[in-house]
Amino acid sequence: MTPVLRAIPSTGERIPALGLGTWQAFDVGDPARRGPLREVLRRFVDLGGRVVDSSPMYGAAEAAVGDLAAELGVRDALWVATKVWTTGRAAGVAQMERSLELLRGKGLDLMQVHNLVDWQTHLATLREWKATGRIRYLGVTHYSAAGHDPLERVMRSVPLDFVQLNYSLAEREAERRLLPLARERGIAVLVNRPLAQGALFAQARGRRLPSWAADFDCASWAQLFLKWILAHPAVTCVIPATRRLPHLEDNMQAGVGRLPDAATRERITALF
Repeated sequence: MTPVLRAIPSTGERIPALGLGTWQAFDVGDPARRGPLREVLRRFVDLGGRVVDSSPMYGAAEAAVGDLAAELGVRDALWVATKVWTTGRAAGVAQMERSLELLRGKGLDLMQVHNLVDWQTHLATLREWKATGRIRYLGVTHYSAAGHDPLERVMRSVPLDFVQLNYSLAEREAERRLLPLARERGIAVLVNRPLAQGALFAQARGRRLPSWAADFDCASWAQLFLKWILAHPAVTCVIPATRRLPHLEDNMQAGVGRLPDAATRERITALF
């Protein structure tokens, strides 16, 4: 099946709706221990994946992505996003230069201000970098509902290409204001914590997947959780992280085939 593609509102560019996060999963500094990650990244690309999201906050993840992409010869096939996570213009520039080096790129597709740290300073720099072609898109992120109020204020006050936020069946706060606001403002949405760090699997343990899940090409709980998110019209891309090949292959199937309609999304919600 062909991967589901979603348009970035600010340009119309289409990217796969199922991406790959790297928090914890790709934090492996020793090249000798990166074999499983190499297979995950290789298979991700084989299955039509392109969007990879990282951050300097994620330890060795940027280096792992850059090194493995170069080894596999897939760097140019990837749509790479990372973040700036520091205070002050000079420190931000230095950190972003380092990310460019680690991720093996002359430029990056998306640079985001991580958790809104010194966001006004960094967005000014990102606008300059975008104007000169060093990045293609800019955005802001947060991983917690506690950050949704300031995230909303930033989304309302300045032009953004992307916002990254937490959203899942276990953490639905974003659908109250942020997801409708993203649609209104023409901001693409990356979704982090889509599986609530495993909490959803704990809730599903011992339960049989509903037979009607097959109606939207769903064969596992992971696919159901991810397809529920992807079926929201404001969501551009979901970025589950994993270092395990079977989990990667399972997740990627959520990005193909049919998605639940609004009534079926409510039916899924009622399960949890």
